Amino acid sequence: MTSHVQLPEPTAEITAVQDDLVTLAPIADAPLIKNEVVYILPHGPERDGKPAEYLKAEVLRVRGQSAEAQVFESTAGVRVGDKVIQSGEMLSVALGPGLLSTVFDGLQNPLADIAAEHGFFLPRGVLTNALDQSRKWAFDPKVISGQGVKAGDTLGTVPEGRFEHKIMVPFSFSGEWTVERVREGSFTVNEVVVTLKNARGETRDLTMVQHWPVRRAIPEGLVKGGQSERLYPSEPLITTLRLIDTFFPIARGGMGCIPGPFGAGKTVLQSLISRFSAVNIVIVVACGERAGEVVETITEFPHQPDPSGDGTLMDRTVIICNTSSMPVAAREASIYTGITLGEYYRQMGYDVLLIADSTSRWAQAMRETSGRLEEIPGEEAFPAYLDSSIKGIYERAGVLKTASGATGSLTMIGTVSPAGGNFEEPVTQSTLGTVKTFLGLSSERAYKRFYPAVDPLLSWSRYHAQLDGWYRENIGPDWVGRVDEMIELLRHGDEITRMMQVTGEEGVSTEDFVIQQKALFLDMVYLQQDAFDDVDVSAPLARQQETFDLVYRIATAEFAFDSKDAVRKFFTEQTSRFKNMNYAVDGSSERSRLFQEIEAAVGAVSAVPRA
Repeated sequence: MTSHVQLPEPTAEITAVQDDLVTLAPIADAPLIKNEVVYILPHGPERDGKPAEYLKAEVLRVRGQSAEAQVFESTAGVRVGDKVIQSGEMLSVALGPGLLSTVFDGLQNPLADIAAEHGFFLPRGVLTNALDQSRKWAFDPKVISGQGVKAGDTLGTVPEGRFEHKIMVPFSFSGEWTVERVREGSFTVNEVVVTLKNARGETRDLTMVQHWPVRRAIPEGLVKGGQSERLYPSEPLITTLRLIDTFFPIARGGMGCIPGPFGAGKTVLQSLISRFSAVNIVIVVACGERAGEVVETITEFPHQPDPSGDGTLMDRTVIICNTSSMPVAAREASIYTGITLGEYYRQMGYDVLLIADSTSRWAQAMRETSGRLEEIPGEEAFPAYLDSSIKGIYERAGVLKTASGATGSLTMIGTVSPAGGNFEEPVTQSTLGTVKTFLGLSSERAYKRFYPAVDPLLSWSRYHAQLDGWYRENIGPDWVGRVDEMIELLRHGDEITRMMQVTGEEGVSTEDFVIQQKALFLDMVYLQQDAFDDVDVSAPLARQQETFDLVYRIATAEFAFDSKDAVRKFFTEQTSRFKNMNYAVDGSSERSRLFQEIEAAVGAVSAVPRA
């Protein structure tokens, strides 16, 4: 996988070094450009007969004739006077067949190929290819000679596992082009498959790979050209997690965040979302986590069956994680790499889910870089542009009608790790001002073994009204109203619980005690879900609706109890029955029996059931 591409001659040199930040000055007429990729040669073209090291860096700021760049590798041995090669390109990723089932680092280096060729650590200064250069792909053309095409149009397809990978006109192309020549057969990613010609007589040979700068959203140029159209997210992303789908939904193509302290269950929750959500492609960006959670994801996904179809979870997944030997600059770049890959598959018309874990580490990487640049700091020393950077990332999610007429979506869910679970810190607050679903994890609920440990009194979703039309058409006209009613029950029940902590049960009336028990019942049987049970781990929407209808009937019924002990006994029994029903398979005699027992028990103590 090592690249032997000949780079141009050096045109700049190092004038200062500070950790992974270097200052450059030109030695030729080539201007230094912001966000340009440069390569530092710390020991010249050759050292002791060994190949030269090319340290990849990105220009962050240009000031007059000098520029400052962040280096994506160790700067040990880099000194003043070392030569620098300018690539003339922005920090980009390779887009083409072979991305799925691959584990990359933050700069799109394939870790498995690196391990096979170099061992478990990437040697410094080695250039690698993101995609396999020798594998042949069966290219099926979808255009003919003389046909007019434009940026984003499909030229042909290749099978990538069970997916149809579209080879498209590069997104950077402008104007109309005509197909001059097209080939059919099996080719490597670097072989020419189509030749295009424009009105000026210019020709372009196209392979199955194109490159795109990660800090630019792919749809941007296409929308300006009038070839694509952003659509309003109007359907929920079905995760099969009751708490999310029913109470705090995320729109398909929408934005959500999962903040919480360490140990509250962020990793488990995002793992289940990535496994069971109704999407085609999943991109996991471990932009800060380097511990056992990432190792577990990498080792388990290739062996876990994909609930949405044949094969394993890894067949539809791309994992981007930073290795422990990479500096913070690569951590900052990884999230842009992941979201660009997500946009690429969205352009093909697929539904993509991007999970970033955790954006707090990404923001901390920005803080370190900003400090070295001596920029004016904002709150808690984060850069003053933290808010706009977070918004710029999340706003790349959305639903897009592509140039070919296909509709794809990119849903982004980011986890945040505020120190001490403090949701008032800058990263969490900036994220809350951007996303429309907030799933706040609670250490208190995690300590009580409530899973998922999402606090329903802290969490919210602004998608209820936006998705109301879908709910009315697919579930019922009163679904959103009933959910709001249950959220209010949880709030009322919490108020009574707090009162009881001061006064004891004797300090509240039987009526209030019933409300508190109803809220606890709702929490125990519906908001909690067993991640280790083969049935309860995933609740399809139809099962959720059936379960919620029964819970709602119990929560809104008027009961006649003669004592608080009778209240406690009744709800304890129904909670036990309900949990067992959650473990029972749909259509089984066990589930039917428990359902009937619950209905009978409710009828025996109901006074005047609510209509």
